[in-house]
Amino acid sequence: MSQEERLKRYKGFKEGKQRILVATDLVGRGIDVERVNIVINYDMPDSADTYLHRVGRAGRFDTKGLAITFVSSAGDSEVLNQVQSRFEVDIKELPEQIDTSTYMPN
Repeated sequence: MSQEERLKRYKGFKEGKQRILVATDLVGRGIDVERVNIVINYDMPDSADTYLHRVGRAGRFDTKGLAITFVSSAGDSEVLNQVQSRFEVDIKELPEQIDTSTYMPN
């Protein structure tokens, strides 16, 4: 994808014209976009810091955020344990039902 096309799509996302952004770690830092309420990590980041920057995209600007991360290997579990220990959080397994209205703007 050309740089021009990337910028066009990013602008559309930032303006709320598109609601889904699939990106690499390049978007893990440095973007401030309102209305990002759910972050899905298709792959586990390679470090606790990268995890924090990725999930930190959700729930900004006085909104609630939800982060979902697929954990599929022993290495992923190790990073997840590092995240929980370092940031003193208990990350739960995804429940069967999620009330998405909690994470969506009014």
